[in-house]
Amino acid sequence: MPGILSGKVALVTGASSGIGEAAALALAEAGAAVAVSARRAGRLASLVTRITGSGGEAIALPGDVSSEEDATRAVADTVARLGRINILVNSAGIIQAGGVESLSLDEWRRVIDINLMGTLYTCKAAIGPMKAQGSGDIINISSTAGRRAAGIFGPYSTSKFGLTGLTEGLRQEVGGAGIRVSIVEPGATATEVAGGISDPTMRAAMAQHVAKEGAMQPADIASAIVFIASLPPRVNVSQMLIRPTIDTAPM
Repeated sequence: MPGILSGKVALVTGASSGIGEAAALALAEAGAAVAVSARRAGRLASLVTRITGSGGEAIALPGDVSSEEDATRAVADTVARLGRINILVNSAGIIQAGGVESLSLDEWRRVIDINLMGTLYTCKAAIGPMKAQGSGDIINISSTAGRRAAGIFGPYSTSKFGLTGLTEGLRQEVGGAGIRVSIVEPGATATEVAGGISDPTMRAAMAQHVAKEGAMQPADIASAIVFIASLPPRVNVSQMLIRPTIDTAPM
């Protein structure tokens, strides 16, 4: 029996782990052909093997979305090799602890370049092909930190607040062309996000936060992504806030 997204082509960034990896698996299970992009080529190759081994179609497009060239090429290669791009999931993201005074500007730039600018690059590249086909879904993965600023995670909150503005502005810009634009804002989700935090105390705190009792799993967020992409074309879920049912110590 064909899946609900059969005939669709999706590009997922940040697909080497966490929400991006789960989204790629869920989209493939729903019938979409999937292009997966991230910096860790080995993990992408393993993910493609899992998808194709289950009867799906997938290709790996290694690259760093903070590079405009890499991000733009990922979209172009998806279209060239899979024929089109119906769904773009921007899941690539990192977190860093610190504020304006305590964190270097290089660290600020790195977080914003990946979380915000990388999303901008892929969105800009996808608009043309989506307009040409008269439809498309752009789904940007944010965080509850995009609604509530956290000074201890200054660049992360800043990037996610910016992502909210980018997403809403783009929705208004391209909705008339049949392109839907959505932002998904998960709370605590069990991913590897803490691994890149340079401060060991904050790294441990974040690792504990995303592994706490009741924390969501990446597959939970992936299910929401499939839901958004499978709705009738007249429906645009512009924002989706997802929190754990048990949320005793929100961040």
